Amino acid sequence: MLQAALFDFNGVLVDDEQLHLDGFNAALAPAGVEVSRALYDERYLGFDDRGAFVAMLRDRGLAHDDGRVAGLIAAKSVVYAALAARSLTVFEGAPALLRAVAGRVPLAIVSGALRPEIDAALRVMGCAGLARVIVAAEDVAACKPDPAGYRLGLELLAATAGALDPARCVAVEDSVAGVEAAVAAGLRVVGVAHTYPPEALRAAGARAVVGHVRELTVDALDAAVRG
Repeated sequence: MLQAALFDFNGVLVDDEQLHLDGFNAALAPAGVEVSRALYDERYLGFDDRGAFVAMLRDRGLAHDDGRVAGLIAAKSVVYAALAARSLTVFEGAPALLRAVAGRVPLAIVSGALRPEIDAALRVMGCAGLARVIVAAEDVAACKPDPAGYRLGLELLAATAGALDPARCVAVEDSVAGVEAAVAAGLRVVGVAHTYPPEALRAAGARAVVGHVRELTVDALDAAVRG
């Protein structure tokens, strides 16, 4: 029986990866760095902001000290907020799914996005307050595929819902790094093939994969912990 559901955010509930890339490129423009969408999807998708900036700079032989990265994160957040206010796309079916899940089991968001970005998007979706727990980029030192975020999400959920068996909890992910992080935390994973092909998500450890989040139901999540 399903005990809890933990959702990734970007790429699962909201379609904002292009907005993030535009923010990265705007922040990096003074350094003469531009990242294509193809390279972003191949190399940097799944990182939180800090991890992405460090990798982008390091890959080009540029300094990536904490102070520089912090400045880039701040610059990118301003750009992202402006873009999201005008053109944030919510995946069809995502708000209804979150409401259905929250009505049955404890719900968490575990994301590499910044907390203000998550909070703002949840308000746009009409889902503010549904998640008992939000684990954002600021809350962990390592980004996916490290399992730290999912482990913290389980710990915080257990503090409100009682002891949880990770094998009876489901993560919903769209990236290979996210699936690997959830599997490493002991969770069952349902993949959403918005970003990566189904076979890549299955190879990373997803027990089931759907083509679009609108296809998911609470019963489908429950089935993932019964197999």
